Amino acid sequence: MLSRRFFLRVGGAAVATAAMPRMAFARANSSRRFVFIIQRGAADGLSILGPTGDPQFDALRGDFDQDLRNGARLGSFFTLHPALAETAKMYAAREALFVHAVASPYRDRSHFDGQNVLETGGSAAYQLKDGWLNRLLGLLPSGDSKALALSDTVPMALRGSNQVSSYAPSKLAGPSDDLLQRVARMYQADAQLHALWSEAVATRMSAGSIDSNGQNGAALGSVAAKLLTGDSGARIAMIETNGWDTHSGQRFRLAAQLRNLDSILAALKSGLGADWANTLVITATEFGRTARPNGTGGTDHGEASVAMLLGGAVAGGKVVADWPGLTGSALYEGRDLKPTTALDSLIAGALAQHYGLQPARTMAALFPESRGAAFARPLIV
Repeated sequence: MLSRRFFLRVGGAAVATAAMPRMAFARANSSRRFVFIIQRGAADGLSILGPTGDPQFDALRGDFDQDLRNGARLGSFFTLHPALAETAKMYAAREALFVHAVASPYRDRSHFDGQNVLETGGSAAYQLKDGWLNRLLGLLPSGDSKALALSDTVPMALRGSNQVSSYAPSKLAGPSDDLLQRVARMYQADAQLHALWSEAVATRMSAGSIDSNGQNGAALGSVAAKLLTGDSGARIAMIETNGWDTHSGQRFRLAAQLRNLDSILAALKSGLGADWANTLVITATEFGRTARPNGTGGTDHGEASVAMLLGGAVAGGKVVADWPGLTGSALYEGRDLKPTTALDSLIAGALAQHYGLQPARTMAALFPESRGAAFARPLIV
């Protein structure tokens, strides 16, 4: 019989063309790469990684999550959604790890407040004015630690005292090469402006053509990988994906979202090449969704969800879960998967292990309002 506490070691439309996923980059003196992917809208962890071995799952979700019948079985208890086909291959190659029943400290089910808590690393919404990803830059080796956001605005997670600039694709026709050369000559006599201009042009050339109206996951992952490779490439990136709020028609909408995420991850791995071995990717959402479907083929705002750790640096091929169960008495407020693992602790532990940082110092810097400790189980090779 499966005990409540266990450690399993087992061997829409696409993120929409109407809402472009956004990326942010940072550079630091380290061969290690880190990519944070936020799933805005509250992704349903019970459908992404279904606890098909739980005796209550079929009664709650059997017909609703029928796609899981074709998913990859991760041991005897969990099943990965079939739309994550490339992710399943990474799991088999021990390059993917899943943590279930995970949540930030936030419990009130508002998207905006939940995302603010997730990105700032606070214990409540709008208590902190900077982001944990920006604070991470202060823990890394000194030197060139500039951050670049490929979006109209810098995501909250990357705002703070460490320098961050932004680059957004224009909806107008791009400047001609002749104009770029003329501006470069104009700035040549000014050391500061010439350096800034040269860096901006280099970023534009590295990014290539980014469709301001949106792009598919494979293209997004390829652009991110291109900017993360090489000695002069970025070392930290943030990718924003939207559209995870599945109040209705969840089956087909979630499958499309997951295929897009799967394409991002596959393109990152392919594009990074040898650098994939030094890469950690974490995906997380602001909260999960209700255990029981609603009357419109969807789910409503819930609590715990699933987080994914991927990359060649990950000690993968396992699912980590302090499984709370799905009985009525086990559900949070009788409706949601109960959180049993703190997302703050997981992120701090993974990054401390990834960068060789002191766990307590990492936890205190990234999540200063938390009373917990950094996750101690091995997550990184």
